[in-house]
Amino acid sequence: MENRTQAPALIEMRDVSKQFANGTVALRDMSLTIGKGEFVSFLGPSGCGKSTALKMISGLLAPSQGEIVVNGHPAGHSADGEDIGYVFQEATLMPWATVFDNVFLPLKLHGLRRTDARARVEEALAMVGLANFAKSYPRELSGGMKMRVSIARAMVTRPKLLLMDEPFAALDEMTRAKLNDEVLSLWENHGLSVVFVTHSVFESVYLSSRVVVMAARPGRVVHDIALPGGYPRNAAYRMTPEYSQNCRLVSDALEGTLSHVDLNH
Repeated sequence: MENRTQAPALIEMRDVSKQFANGTVALRDMSLTIGKGEFVSFLGPSGCGKSTALKMISGLLAPSQGEIVVNGHPAGHSADGEDIGYVFQEATLMPWATVFDNVFLPLKLHGLRRTDARARVEEALAMVGLANFAKSYPRELSGGMKMRVSIARAMVTRPKLLLMDEPFAALDEMTRAKLNDEVLSLWENHGLSVVFVTHSVFESVYLSSRVVVMAARPGRVVHDIALPGGYPRNAAYRMTPEYSQNCRLVSDALEGTLSHVDLNH
C-alpha cells in the first residue's frame, strides 16, 4: 500500500535533517512529496519529529540539512505569505480580545484595516459555525469552540495549505469527531491541501487519503500508506469493514516502527 502522490507536487522534502542546539536529532534524511489537494496525516510515536517536520514546512523552523520546497518556493520564503494557515495544538487565543479580533489578527499583521477585513473575518467565522460569536471572549467558549476560532484564524487568509498540529488531542471524543467532519468539509469545499499531525490511528484513517508513518530516534518516514476508498467520510464510514481494515493496516505499520529505532541516537 505504499504511495507516491500522482497530484502536482505542493510540498517536497528532500533529505531533510534537523538537529537542535542541545544535540537532539529530531529528523534525519526525511524525504516526502505531498501533492496539491491531498489530505495527509503524519502519524508516529511521541518524539518522532512530526511537529518538527510541520514547523519546517511552514518555515517556522529551518532544516539543518536538506531542502523543503512549498508551492515552488523554499519553505518560509513564499511570494505570498498568506499561502499557509497553521493550527497549533492549543488554541492560543488572546484572552483579552473578542473572537472577531482573534480571527482578525493575521489580516491586521498584513496591514489590513478592521473595516476592510470585516467581511473576510465574518466569512471565516461562518465557515466554522461561529457567526453569532464574534463579540464573545475566549473565556466564554468551550474547548471545541476555541479550536474553531483557531481554525477560523488560520482560514481567514484564504490559504492554499492548512497545517494542523494535533489540534483536537485535548478534546472529548464527540467534539473531536464533529471537528474532524468540519475540517473535512473545509478541505473539500475550499480546495485545500492539508497536513495533519496526530497520535491517533483512528483519526488519521478517518481523515486522510494518505498516512505517513514516522519512526522515532531520529524521525523519518518508514511507511507512506495510500488508503483505499474515497470520500465523503461520515459516521457510517466508521462502521464499514473498509475503515476497520484500514485502521488495522495503519496500526500494524505504527507498531512496526519499534523495529526502526536507532539506538545510537
